[in-house]
This record gives sequence, C-alpha cells and structure tokens, in this order.
Amino acid sequence: MKISVLDQSPVSKGQSAEDALQNSIKLAIEVEKLGYHRYWVAEHHSTTGLSCTSPEIMIGQLASNTKSIRIGSGGVLLPQYSPLKVAENFKMLSAFYPGRIDLGVGRSPGGPEKVRRALTDGTHKSLSAFSRQVSELQSFIHQSFPSDHAYRGIKAGPKVESNPEMWVLGVSERGAKHAAINGVGFTYGHFINANHGEEAIRTYRERFKASVSLQEPKTNVCIFIVCAETQEEAEELALSQDLWLLNVGKGRSTVIPTIEDAKIRTYNQDELDEIKQNRRRAIIGTPSYVKEQLEALSKLYQTDEFLIITNIYDFKAKLKSYRLIAEAIKG
Repeated sequence: MKISVLDQSPVSKGQSAEDALQNSIKLAIEVEKLGYHRYWVAEHHSTTGLSCTSPEIMIGQLASNTKSIRIGSGGVLLPQYSPLKVAENFKMLSAFYPGRIDLGVGRSPGGPEKVRRALTDGTHKSLSAFSRQVSELQSFIHQSFPSDHAYRGIKAGPKVESNPEMWVLGVSERGAKHAAINGVGFTYGHFINANHGEEAIRTYRERFKASVSLQEPKTNVCIFIVCAETQEEAEELALSQDLWLLNVGKGRSTVIPTIEDAKIRTYNQDELDEIKQNRRRAIIGTPSYVKEQLEALSKLYQTDEFLIITNIYDFKAKLKSYRLIAEAIKG
C-alpha cells in the first residue's frame, strides 16, 4: 500500500499563515524520510485558516526542500483558469523537478460566487465546461490536439522530457466520469464525502478510456486520519479536528481550535450528530487500528494508495501521527 499526504496548510489558533506554510515544508521533509509517495497541496481563497492560495508556488517551495517525493496539487481549481496557463505552470515545475510533479485538478468553484468572479476577473465561466478544460489541459501538456482543433499548433512551453502526471479530484460519479473519459488518474475525496466512493471508483474503472496520459485506470483515495499510540490519545487529539470541521461546515472560522477549546465548548444535539457524521470521513485510532481500516478501505475501493490529511491543533502530534502511520503500513 502506498501512503501519501494532502496538505491544506491549516493555521492553528495562535499561529500565523507564515507559520502554517513553514510547517508544510517541515511536514514534507519529514514524510519524505518516512517513505510517503506523494505530497499534494490544496488551493483555497478568501479564508484565514487555510494558507495555500497558490499550489504552483507552494509546489516549487516543497520540491526545492525535498529530493524524491512526488509533489503536486490537490487540486488546482481549473474552472477559474486557462488550461494553457495551468499547463505551462506545471511544465515549468516539471522542468525544474523532472519526474516528480503531479497536476491534480478539481471542479470546485473555490468559494462563494463573489470569490469565483474575482478569480475570473468578472468573466462568467461555466462549471459545465470542466471536462472540456481537462481535455484541453491534457492536450496542451502533451501537444496532442487533433489536426482540426482551434488550438492546434500552440506550443505550451517549456518543452520537457517528463510531463506532469494528471489527476482529476472528485467526490461523486460525476467527477469519476470526467477523469474516465479523459483518461487521467482519479482521486476520490472520502474526507469530503464518505458515501459514494465505491460507486464513483467503479464508474471510473468501467468508463475509463486510454489516453496519452494513461493506458490503465489509476486511483487513490483521500481520508482524514488521526493516529496516536493509544485510542484515548487519538480521540483527544481529534477533538480539535472535530470542532474545526463543525465550524467549517457552518461557515465559521477555519482556524484550527485548541483541544481545550473543543472540551469547553457546549454542543447541541444537532452538532453532536454532525460530529458523528463527520467521523465517518476519518480514521481515528492506534497504528494497528489505522492499518486495519486502511486495508479494509483498500479492498472496498480497489485502490492501493491513500492520501492522508490530518488537521489537528498540535503540529508535533501531527508529525507523530504521520510517523506512526508510516511505521504501521511499512512494517
């Protein structure tokens, strides 16, 4: 089983965005030593709690501070951008770090409509154009437009020997179809939606069409994990993630609260029910329990790779969580 990382560069209470971004670099360096396969960074806008607004810049920083781990986006919000510009950004990264760059793209609008309009400079761009954008992005990367395409002959530079590996991120069968018909890898966001992964991945495999990027289907699954030496410790660490997810779901602060904040908070029944539902998107426990649950999900989803996201308050405990997981999986 391959284990990888999805990092949202979260800000913990009392930290700055600069602290969070430096922690991302420290985490990437550490998980590379532990044998993690990939390290992907997310894109968020108009929020104080998630620091990475530009995956392309963050990828360059992470790749320059590591040596072999694959570094990529999870993912670029493609509907807001030009496929040509995204292709050129990632071909540039591939020129500097050949064989190490992943280009994950998502259909998410990136926030409220006002934020999306600001990203597109007021131009209306339909989310329904996503599959066409993925196709054009792939064609720009591989210089593979058909002879009658309007963009044939445009050279997305620089020309590189090793092109970025393409992935589509999704949380439903719709996202799976976009990945399948374009013949690129598919990442299922179990950390967002724990309900439809089996169907989405099955749809992706059934509808997959070989392409210039991939000849066979390729999948991974992203999930929240909090790991500690005892179940009790893992549960306590996860309290900050529980409250953070609750706040995010209600449109409140996206800064990760302390464990003490979570303990003194009074929850009504609806909130307790929501926390319980959110726990379905996560694995929380000891190394042996985490390994057991990942092996079960690997069989369910028919995938051999998991992207792990851990959004807890204590950064040292977060580092330890990733270490314990690696030791359990790698033996």
